[in-house]
Amino acid sequence: MVRLQGVAKAWMEAGRITVRHLIVSIGAVLCIEASAIGVAGRSLVPPIVFLGIVRLIEIALLLVAAGLWGKGLSSVGLAGSYVVRGLLRGLVWSAGFGVVAVPAYIILYTMGIDALRLIQANLPSGPGETTLLFLVGGVVGPAAEEVFFRGILYGFFRRWGVFVALILSTLVFVAAHPGFPHIPGTQVVGGVVFAMAYEIEGSLLAPLTIHVLGNTAIFTLSLVSS
Repeated sequence: MVRLQGVAKAWMEAGRITVRHLIVSIGAVLCIEASAIGVAGRSLVPPIVFLGIVRLIEIALLLVAAGLWGKGLSSVGLAGSYVVRGLLRGLVWSAGFGVVAVPAYIILYTMGIDALRLIQANLPSGPGETTLLFLVGGVVGPAAEEVFFRGILYGFFRRWGVFVALILSTLVFVAAHPGFPHIPGTQVVGGVVFAMAYEIEGSLLAPLTIHVLGNTAIFTLSLVSS
């Protein structure tokens, strides 16, 4: 009962993303993405560094939008009173996910399916570029995605219930990571898990932690197995 009350309180603090807040946030992200596409070829920095800068700008704009058109950082699940708890709960979720993933891999391996090939990432050749990939793809990218997909989109869709919010936010998340003609299974699972963690814990730090550790694990496994 206490835990459910804590979650309810977190969602009460977060409130709901208003239509104006949603439109401003989506507009900001689209403008940054369009501008990035326009100048990417003329960038004086490596592509991975340029991507990191773009994602940091998006994070900053989304947080500013939360302050000006939302209800502060709490509107995207970043209420200060829930930061530490969200981080700790994210670590617990990550550990649980790892406990499930190991036997699942063993079962798939005995069936002749190499699960590592399904999640293996393309890593750059040099150590410097690999380090940047871990930083940008493992930390900065997940942070930007969680603020937008869970903090903004899930928060907006949540007014129609948990199921609708989970499905719609996951669909948009998957669409943003096209893997056609194949369905990006990692993103499907990730989108569902991240949304569930956000809903249950009431803090964006929970799915953000899972996302960061998950990407880092994928990069590490890809590096070891290459």
